[in-house]
Amino acid sequence: MEALSNFVGTINGIVWGAPMLAVILGVGFFLQVGLKFMPIAKLGTGFKLLFAGRKDGGEGQISPFNALMTSLSATIGTGNIAGVATALFLGGPGALFWMWMTALVGMATKYAEAVLAVKYREKDELGNYVGGPMYYIKNGLGSQWHWLGFAFALFGAIAAFGIGNGVQANGVAQVLDTSFSIDPKITGVILMVLTAGVILGGITRIGAVAGKLVPFMAVAYIAAGLIVLLLNIGAIGSALGQVFTYAFTPWAAKGGAAGAAVWLAIRFGVARGVFSNEAGLGSAPIAHAAASTAGPVNQGLIAMLGTFIDTIIVCSITGLAIIASGALDASIADFVANGETEGYSAISGAALTSLAFETTLPGIGGYLIAIALSIFAFTTILGWSFYGEKCVGYFFGAKALMPYRVLWIIAIYFGATADLGFVWLLADTLNAMMAIPNLIALALLSPVVFKLTREFFASNGATENGTPAE
Repeated sequence: MEALSNFVGTINGIVWGAPMLAVILGVGFFLQVGLKFMPIAKLGTGFKLLFAGRKDGGEGQISPFNALMTSLSATIGTGNIAGVATALFLGGPGALFWMWMTALVGMATKYAEAVLAVKYREKDELGNYVGGPMYYIKNGLGSQWHWLGFAFALFGAIAAFGIGNGVQANGVAQVLDTSFSIDPKITGVILMVLTAGVILGGITRIGAVAGKLVPFMAVAYIAAGLIVLLLNIGAIGSALGQVFTYAFTPWAAKGGAAGAAVWLAIRFGVARGVFSNEAGLGSAPIAHAAASTAGPVNQGLIAMLGTFIDTIIVCSITGLAIIASGALDASIADFVANGETEGYSAISGAALTSLAFETTLPGIGGYLIAIALSIFAFTTILGWSFYGEKCVGYFFGAKALMPYRVLWIIAIYFGATADLGFVWLLADTLNAMMAIPNLIALALLSPVVFKLTREFFASNGATENGTPAE
């Protein structure tokens, strides 16, 4: 088992290493340039379409709005709380800047993914639309590339049980045990019941729940974060100064610690940014393919908002709260004072974010983070259940969906009560490997994305109700 863990760990270091992150950023930048920076310029148009997209706009199972909320249910999660903190602890304040840069190119990636997902989607035996990387590889590229679609579906089906199920359930169980002394077994059973009540109803019910729960949880967390920032308003200027300064110069940490080189700020900023918003990993387009949208570009304009909301808004609030509250300096000082063994717990991330909120809101801040983590993780379980079942459905068809859902529900209990060290490592590795076939497909099919985009805006773009102008 130790040899297997070491082997997977080596693979993990490669797939989440500098070359892979450079490819993810490179493809995103290539798409952004090819689109002439349209995703950034048309951000306002995307939000108009989002609000208009609460109603169905074409063929599909869920509204464009609920498709984005389903995507965000899987995207906004522990990465926004624990991932940001990890990036800051290991890479310094400058890591937040590189998370922003990742998001700006990631908007183009997410846009292209959704455009292709809708363009090349197909119907399953039940008459439901299915799509995602495996389908735009199958229907958009030649038969010599079909193996890439199989590879993506295989990696996605397995990774979902770890990154989207076991790890999330375990996170909820641990945080509720620590903060409220709730037995992990009880948490596991409750999560099973809640999840079953949603996912057994398929994408329609998942989309309906996500359409209500995700906006609520996002707004509530943003509001709490803004309160923390307002209470530390005198330190906001300094915090922003650190973010921009240490993005390009080495970070000299306080408390006698060595700090971090610029390379570490870039490395952890980019890695945690990609992990948080999932642009390039190929998961989100599976949800967007089910949207009842007027066309591929319409859904692409809505899909790109996921990266903006996740990283530019939510992650920024977390990062600035950690820096402005003094929690980052305090955590580093604690690390130095207690030695690596005891101080290493701060790198887990959630503890650092909790410290930032608790320092500013004594008595309630820590509980707020515990509740936020629980809700974020639960919605991630819902979103990834859909991703996983569509990957399995790609191999076995619609008949495999209900057995998969039952297996997914059972796995939650084991995730909540088991030691998931190796499971986390394997899932994290396969999660990154999903990006390889997806990025190849995005690069090869980029002319299609560029052509559809040109044609869309040449016909006067989008109208207020989210449909192409005549």
